Amino acid sequence: MKARATCPLDCPDACSLLLTLEEGRLVRVEGDPNHPVTRGFACAKTYRYPERAKARLLYPMRRVGRKGEGRFERISWEEALGEIAERLKAILDAHGGEAVLPYHYAGTMGLVENQHPLAFFRAIGASELEETICATAGSAAWEMTYGPRLAPDPEEIPENARYILLWGINSLSTNSHLTPFLKEARRRGAKVVHVDPYENPTSRFADEHLKLRPGTDAALAYALAHVLFREGWVDRAYLEEAATGVEAFQEEAARWTPQRASALTGVPEEAIERLARELGEAKRVFVRVGYGMTRHPGGGNALRAVILLPALLGAWRYPGCGAMLSTSGAFPLNKRFLGGRHLLEGARPHEGYFRPNPQVRRVNMNRLASALTRLDPPIRALFVFNSNPVVVAPDTGRVKEGLLREDLFTVVLEQVMTETARYADYLLPATLFYEHPDLYTSYGHYYLSWNEPLAPPEGEAKPNTRVFRELAQRLGLKEPTLYWEAEDVARSLLDTDHPYLEGITLERLKREGFVKLHLPKPFLPFAKGPVRFSPPPEVIPTEPLPDYPLILLTPPAHRFLNTTYGNVRELVEAEGREPVLLIHPLDAAARGVTDGGLVYLRSPQGQVVRKARVTEAPIPGTVVLEGTWWEKWAPDGKGVNHLTSERLTDLGGGSTFHSTPVEVEPLRLA
Repeated sequence: MKARATCPLDCPDACSLLLTLEEGRLVRVEGDPNHPVTRGFACAKTYRYPERAKARLLYPMRRVGRKGEGRFERISWEEALGEIAERLKAILDAHGGEAVLPYHYAGTMGLVENQHPLAFFRAIGASELEETICATAGSAAWEMTYGPRLAPDPEEIPENARYILLWGINSLSTNSHLTPFLKEARRRGAKVVHVDPYENPTSRFADEHLKLRPGTDAALAYALAHVLFREGWVDRAYLEEAATGVEAFQEEAARWTPQRASALTGVPEEAIERLARELGEAKRVFVRVGYGMTRHPGGGNALRAVILLPALLGAWRYPGCGAMLSTSGAFPLNKRFLGGRHLLEGARPHEGYFRPNPQVRRVNMNRLASALTRLDPPIRALFVFNSNPVVVAPDTGRVKEGLLREDLFTVVLEQVMTETARYADYLLPATLFYEHPDLYTSYGHYYLSWNEPLAPPEGEAKPNTRVFRELAQRLGLKEPTLYWEAEDVARSLLDTDHPYLEGITLERLKREGFVKLHLPKPFLPFAKGPVRFSPPPEVIPTEPLPDYPLILLTPPAHRFLNTTYGNVRELVEAEGREPVLLIHPLDAAARGVTDGGLVYLRSPQGQVVRKARVTEAPIPGTVVLEGTWWEKWAPDGKGVNHLTSERLTDLGGGSTFHSTPVEVEPLRLA
């Protein structure tokens, strides 16, 4: 059987896929040729989804060994849910809802299975997880500058954009379906420039690559603005109509001469002058920025400075031009009841309710290590779904310390045996994306889509929402939205009269699979503003420490998506079999590091061992570890986040994964 489904993974492309199933098992994945953005191809990762599914969990299990050993015995769902409910009720009675923490993120982007499980936790007044590990710094910066997260329609880029800046994003690996639009724009005369601290596939695709020191993006953006103001290339008419705070921004830009910016960023002065001139002459500019550029202490301010550049040029007046971080703000769904959001407003006590606390305790997910080891009163029950925190959360050593607590009750809902799953007291098998219904938006295009289940769940797997519905029943919870099916959630989300959703019903989505939002044509989201230049962005460089003079970047690998494909041997082999440290020849020579040799990589948080690759890919002073590898593939069995800290960004409380001060030294074996 071959049928259509939307890819559920955390990627802007939200691809439409054609799946081939035999006796309910996935055997082949292809891109849908009928989807205007997917255009018939899937990424190198998603083609391998069938291999990932072969190792899935099929039955509920209870821990029998020590925590972290990964030793379990099979039990029935009745046993598992009954025992979990009994243990959870005891914790709630003794310590209240704040003793419970759900840890989750974007293991699936389907709104139902991603967000609606939170209705259960909000109904019991659990601690609220702040979902900050990836997007919040960029989102806060965008909203501070423009408001809603809107962007040019990527389908309009080829015909209109004449200069393309890919800034702080390896789009060929993380937004691959943008590439055909970029190629067509270049065929029509556009130039493509990549701005990033290290060379990667996007750098090699671009016409030019400018390397800058990590965290100095705002200084480079100001220098470009300096030249645009100096040479009279700004669109004064647009700024007068659409912008506020320009004068203060111009005063700050005046202080950032190309010479000063070059000294800080490492970008040659003449390259800054040339790039500014080319931008000023082109006007019709498209700037694609990535969330990765925000993962520095000053990442939010840096992104603000960069996304203001197309506004200076009046680029928003042209279709397909302006800046893109995310398209997610164009999906005006009615989310009041999604995940029990209405319960955060403060529900009245009622028979069968645990009263939600309007002043509920909040935990930043970047600080899970501290939440599990230092929080008072402590977290006593942890539910993990759609995430693998042992690998993705900062300061892995302390995360593991917390998970080893005998008084911490841990339940993990998962598809495969991850590192986090090994720490569970109860391990519950979750369905794959073609086994349950769900509604999908996108943050890279403007198509809304629906997945019908294409096969019954394999083994005894259950959707996240069903597990929490059954726990709610055992706790006697009466909140109606806890018991909504996926279609009930979808109909509630679509219950809005916003013009973008005109004519889009669940029935139509079921019939057609995906439908484009009813956007104005041409789509010019900020042609009349508002653009807020004030307060002027701050320049907050990423600084090394005296004993840790190098800055570590941890960008995505080409063939992994966070940790989702970390168990697929074919992708591990293609990615080089193990995580490798990229180090510049100057930095390697200064430390006696040889190509292919093992090195210690140390930070204030911890130490890992990696093989070194001496290469001019990174700018001097910067080292790179691509990909969030599963720990078992590393030489020392330790993940990269043994090195990272819980430090937060300037805006949005985001992660600072790309700003870890480190030192490198050869590992000399006896």
